This record gives sequence, C-alpha cells and structure tokens, in this order.
Amino acid sequence: MRRTMKAMLGLAAATAVQLAAAQTVQQSTQHTAQQPVQQLSPVEQQIVAAIHANAPQALELLRQSVLINSGTMNHAGVRAVGKLFRDQFDALGFQTRWIELPPEMQRAGHLLAELPNRPASHGKRLMLLGHLDTVFEPGNTTPAWEPQPGPDGSVARIKGQGVSDMKGGDVVILEALRALKQVGALDGSRIAVMLTGDEEEAGNPKTVSRGDMVDLAKRSDVALSFEGSITLKDGMAAATVGRRSTAFFELEVKGRQAHSMGVFGPGGYGAIYEVARILDAFRQQVVEPGLTFNPGVILGGTEVSYDEANSRGSAFGKTNVIANTVTVKGDLRYLDYAQRDRAQARMREIVAQSLPGASAAIAFRDSYPPMAVTPGNLKVLEQYSRASQDAGLGPIGMVPPEARGAGDIQFVAPFIDSLDGLGASGGGAHSPNESLEVASIERSAIRAALLIYRLTRQD
Repeated sequence: MRRTMKAMLGLAAATAVQLAAAQTVQQSTQHTAQQPVQQLSPVEQQIVAAIHANAPQALELLRQSVLINSGTMNHAGVRAVGKLFRDQFDALGFQTRWIELPPEMQRAGHLLAELPNRPASHGKRLMLLGHLDTVFEPGNTTPAWEPQPGPDGSVARIKGQGVSDMKGGDVVILEALRALKQVGALDGSRIAVMLTGDEEEAGNPKTVSRGDMVDLAKRSDVALSFEGSITLKDGMAAATVGRRSTAFFELEVKGRQAHSMGVFGPGGYGAIYEVARILDAFRQQVVEPGLTFNPGVILGGTEVSYDEANSRGSAFGKTNVIANTVTVKGDLRYLDYAQRDRAQARMREIVAQSLPGASAAIAFRDSYPPMAVTPGNLKVLEQYSRASQDAGLGPIGMVPPEARGAGDIQFVAPFIDSLDGLGASGGGAHSPNESLEVASIERSAIRAALLIYRLTRQD
C-alpha cells in the first residue's frame, strides 16, 4: 500500500496519541483494580440502600416515559416526556424551565433543571446530560413496551421504543439524584441537568440548538452524560472518554462530454473515471487510526440532480456518452482537529491531481465537534471506576473513541472534563430489537450517585 510521507507522518502521530491514551487508561484501570475495595462511608451506604429501595418506582417511571411516543419530530410527545420528568425534578427541589427553540427550527426544545444556588454551595459544578427524544416517530410498528421475563419469572429485560437510547439513562439520572436527596446529600451541591429534545436529529444551526448547553458547560466543571453503558468483549463495563466528530464532504466532478469512442483519448477520461480515481486514492492514501470517510451517495452521468432535504437524487446518462458530471455526498469522522486538518489537506491534494479532460472540487462541513481523549476525561473515568469498585460492581474500562457515534456530550467536551456512557445497559438501539437490562438501572444509578456525591465534595 502506497502512502505519501505526510500520510505516514500523520499515521505515526495518530497512532502515538491513541497508544498513549489507551496505555494511560489501561494503567489507570489496572491500578484501580489492584487497590483493595474501600468500605463505603455510612452516607454512601445509605445512598446505595435508597437506590435498591426505589427500584420498583424507577421501572414504573421508565414504563410511563416509554409509553409516550417522543420521536424527534413528535414535538407534543417530546414535551410530554419532558413534563413527566420535569415533575420529578421539581419534587427533588430543582428549579426547572423549558427552553424554547425558534419555530423555524422545527424542534420541541429542551428541559433544564438546576439546584438553587446557595452561599454555602461546595464541590465541583456538575452538568448531567440526557435526551427526551427517540428515533421512533409516530406510526412505527416497534412495540412500545414489551417486558421479557428471566429464568426466575421476574422481568429481566424490556424491549421497546427508546428504552436504552435513552429513557433508561434519563431514569438513571433521576434515581441517582433521588437517592442523594433522600440522604441529604444534595444540600449545597451545584448540579444542573439538561435533557435535550432533539439529540437524535439536532436542529440547525447547532450554534442555536446547542447554545444553552454550551453556556451551561462554561459555568460547570464536569459533564456526565447518560447514554447507554457498553460492555467490552471481556465482560467489563465501559464508559466513554472520547468520541469522533461527525462531519461531511461533498465532491463535485466535471468531465468533457463526448462520444464514448474517444474515451482515454481526445475526449479525456470523463467524470466517472475521475471520481473513481479520487475515491480509490482516498482509500489508499488517507489512512490513520480512528479516521474514516464514507461516500454514502454517488450520482453520475450527463444529467444529475440531488435533493439535499430528502437525501435522494437522480441521474441520466448513456453508455455511448462520456459522463460530464458526478456528485458524491459522504461523511468524515475524526478523533481531533489535528487529524481533521491532515485528512482534509491530503484529500484536497488528491482532488487537485485531475485526469485529462476532468476537474473536481471538494468541500467540507463540520457538524458535531470531536470529544478528544484528555487527561481530565481519563481522571473522571478513574474516579467513576473507583466508585464502581467500592460498591462491589467491578472496574470500568474505556470504550474506544471510534466505537461510538455522535452525541450531545461532544458540544461541551471542548470546555470541561467529560464522561459519557453512564446510563443503563441495553442493545439494538434504533431498531425494533432495542432493549434494556432492568438490573442495570440500579447498577448505573449506584455508580452515578457515588460519583456525583464524591465530585460534589471536591474542590
């Protein structure tokens, strides 16, 4: 496989960053695992007991939320789920408000809940993130709530719309905070919760739909997001310290239309050969760990049209005519901005090396910023793993950054230490098989409550 010197240097740099991050996490997890399990303090034992005691009402709250369809474009449903959870936060002493978005954005808005500021407030300022919407719009055929019994006859799993992505995570937030409230551990804490109404399809411009979230991050110290927990191949639970960006590229290629008998000669190579050259060069020469680019749509011929709003298009051409136009729409995912800049620079170089009779232009557009693996994120993961072990729930590993898609945490991670994947465990997200392990609600709530308790007692 051929690579330019720049690509090789980029590969080495990215590999070094990845290996260093992985080694740091591995050492941190091993160090945590080798330490003896600490006895929970009396208050922490009370927190765990409260979560166990509240388990039946947690499952009922999940059921109520899941039975309300809240597909992103079902604004009334999103607001109804927001109202259900808002009542819970109000009862816990949070100050709540609904954040409206401009009508032209066609999104329901977000729920914000904050503990009142007090002069004696202490510890880290925390922001907790979840979302109210799901990918299941009204009229879909996926059952909303389908309990599945375990060997002993009790409900072991729930199949349904958004049970793990991420109404289960929203319930984990509330149950962790409920237990802290019951033992008096919320007093003086500085905690804000934002549940967005359009995480599955964020409204544009994102500077508006995520503006309040970014503002909240700038007056917080740590962000904890409750997307579903992931289990690694060895059975260890894992959380997310890094997520790749979501971005897009658009490739427009032109060729000299002529009779096909002249291809390779005076008529040139045409647009389709040119786009084949470009995409194959991307595949072979723009190579780094964690970097991917996917040409999801390609249209070529002598007449091409593409409907951006509906992600569909048409093409006309004849086999005896050299194609004059090709349009490519694709995504680009990267670990950090340095990797993005290297990839974009090399892609532009490749595009500029046109075949005879052809030309091309490429444009890039960012969407979700990357959540880089940082020392601060790794420190929060270490504390989360420590809390899990102290509760007898085992250590927490790291999800590889390339193993998760985009999420709201990425908008705040550039500003504060962040950790994602604190929600309940499930599977089959975004499909008719979406499910949640019921027992994981308690496990995740215990881990989250202990972490929140400890962070809010740190300077």
